[in-house]
Amino acid sequence: MAKPRIEELGWCPTPIGEISLRRRWDPVARTDVHEIRLDDEFLMSSLFTAAEEEMARLALAELRAGGRTEGFDVVVGGLGLGYTAAAVLDDPGVRSLTVIEALDAVVDWHERGLVPDAGALSTDPRCRLFHGDFFAAVATPGGLLSGEPDRVFDAVIVDIDHSPRHVLDPSHADFYTTEGVGRLADHLGPAGVFALWSDDPPDDAYLEVLGTVLDRVRAEVVAFPNPYRDEPSANTVYLGTRPVGPTPARAAAPGR
Repeated sequence: MAKPRIEELGWCPTPIGEISLRRRWDPVARTDVHEIRLDDEFLMSSLFTAAEEEMARLALAELRAGGRTEGFDVVVGGLGLGYTAAAVLDDPGVRSLTVIEALDAVVDWHERGLVPDAGALSTDPRCRLFHGDFFAAVATPGGLLSGEPDRVFDAVIVDIDHSPRHVLDPSHADFYTTEGVGRLADHLGPAGVFALWSDDPPDDAYLEVLGTVLDRVRAEVVAFPNPYRDEPSANTVYLGTRPVGPTPARAAAPGR
């Protein structure tokens, strides 16, 4: 029997809406596409993963630019279809990866093998999937992970909201303020790297916020083919590095 053109693989109500995983045959791309949706919004598609994967490579390259070559301990905020995490594990310099995902259903889909290449995460001994609220963990004094107080990481890579201005839940908004970036920096070791994915073009105001706390702040535009358009699409990756010395005072940036 032929596979149905659209198949719902998972569905679950959550505090921020109904989340679902589906597979569909795309006649334009001529391939099976896996998608995660929140209510009627698309969160992630296996057809568009270039920027998420490039974000991981950029963050790790930034660590090497600071003089490190291996032994990287990395946190990824947001699991999704797992492409960011898999790109982190592709780097032989990574010692450990912890993925923090707020929605238990998403972790379950990976553990049940419902997403493409789920085994790449579940079988790698360096990787663990952690069910928790990444934003709440950042805002909580102490460590990002329960049971590991005051542990710091070489890189924190985040792909959760659509952009700093288009968040999935109002409770996330504080993360994108100067105070929020300062709290995030507390979880980075000296010269540790922060990387953030955004669906919007570079935001000068957010770059200014990052620059009040972090060094070497920049926005990288990552272009990729889009089979539905005659021209490439693009996402933004924000990067910043925690200073080797004390982090700067967290004075609010203008207008924030």
